[in-house]
Amino acid sequence: MATARLGLIVGNRNIFPDHLITGGRADMLEVFRTLDIEPVTIGEGEGISGAVETYAHAKECARLFRQSDIDGVVVTLPNFGDERGIADALKLSALEVPVLVHAYPDDLGKLDIKNRRDAFCGKISVCSNLRQANIPFSLTTKHVVAPQDESFVADLKRFVGVCRVVKGMRTARLGAVGARPNAFNTVRYSEKLLESNGISVSTIDLSEVLAGANALADDDGRVREKVDEIRAYANTDAVPAEAVTRMAKFGIVLGDWIEANELNGTAIQCWTSIQENFGINPCTVMSMMSEKLLPSACEVDVTGLVAMYALQLASGTPSALVDWNNNYGDAEDKCTLFHCGNWAKSFLAEASIGTAPILGTVVDEARTCGALDSLALPGRVTFARVTTDDEWGIIRAYVGEGRITDDPLDTFGCRAVMEVPGLQELLQHVCEGGFEHHVAISRSQVAAILDEAFTKYLGWETYRHQG
Repeated sequence: MATARLGLIVGNRNIFPDHLITGGRADMLEVFRTLDIEPVTIGEGEGISGAVETYAHAKECARLFRQSDIDGVVVTLPNFGDERGIADALKLSALEVPVLVHAYPDDLGKLDIKNRRDAFCGKISVCSNLRQANIPFSLTTKHVVAPQDESFVADLKRFVGVCRVVKGMRTARLGAVGARPNAFNTVRYSEKLLESNGISVSTIDLSEVLAGANALADDDGRVREKVDEIRAYANTDAVPAEAVTRMAKFGIVLGDWIEANELNGTAIQCWTSIQENFGINPCTVMSMMSEKLLPSACEVDVTGLVAMYALQLASGTPSALVDWNNNYGDAEDKCTLFHCGNWAKSFLAEASIGTAPILGTVVDEARTCGALDSLALPGRVTFARVTTDDEWGIIRAYVGEGRITDDPLDTFGCRAVMEVPGLQELLQHVCEGGFEHHVAISRSQVAAILDEAFTKYLGWETYRHQG
């Protein structure tokens, strides 16, 4: 499967020689092929060697884009290009997908009439027209750059990530399992604001999931298979067989509901209903789903789940929801991250399943089996948080990057020490902005992708922490 399906507009102005167009088009298609990007573009026999210049070319290009379910558009200028033709093609397509504007550099030894490009200048004109038409667009790191240049390849990869986030957010289907725990006002959110941004939320009462789980027999074939899957996923030596079976039943019923509703992720009630009424922690089941790229968030934190899913779309890797939990001694740029134990296994050094001691202070600890216990693996991470601001009717977010260190941390659950340059400034922004105590993390470096997608294309008010 291709990494993306991108529309390609080759710009042209007819005072420039045709060989620049045919060569530029071929160069860009070769880069697409190398990155496994499926191109959608008018044929070489259409327009001027497959380029868009006139209104007729723009109409044909727009028709093709509308029929092709494209994720984004790359505009390439092998020469100055015709800014109106490009803007018309995008306006007529009316797809509202991300747009990347690229322009070729000139060769100082080839500024004669047969070889000069003037794309340096033409790019400014194209961007001016897109701005006038209220069409948001992305830019390459260098103003002009050859498609084969490694900086452009990196730009194109990043742009594909932006396209994934934008498309995924606008069509996300998320599940809320159970009621928000009464003590967690912090995770309240506006379902209507999410819906207005394309993110739909399906709900199910926790009692329905537990009733379905209780109806499954211990010797049911699916239950036995799920038990085996859990035991293969993490060490269960400290967990009674009965608790593993209950985890399996819970996972089966939840999985069936997810499949029936075609959900991209879930936010699950815990604290303390599932412990009191079913005798397990759902952490291991949630970890297994997140590892399979079906992110699962604690405490019905739906907007925390939005951030998890956005990170997953940007990086293609699992994400986790964590607490901004403790200071790390006197280190101002370090803090500890924690949750009872539901992080995806790829975050963890050595996952074993046990109990949740904090929950065990308010319920029988034997009824909290299912929490994973491990220190996180060190490495670079991106963090993100999304929230709905009902007072202003907007969605807000913050993103940034840091690293999980190999510092010792003598405690339990899923845990990590994270270093973020300028952490104190970031935490002030979190507190002053009324953000939740949860933050999503990914073992990646995709803050730039999220910032671009959230701010430019989704219209979310976003703070990017630079440190």
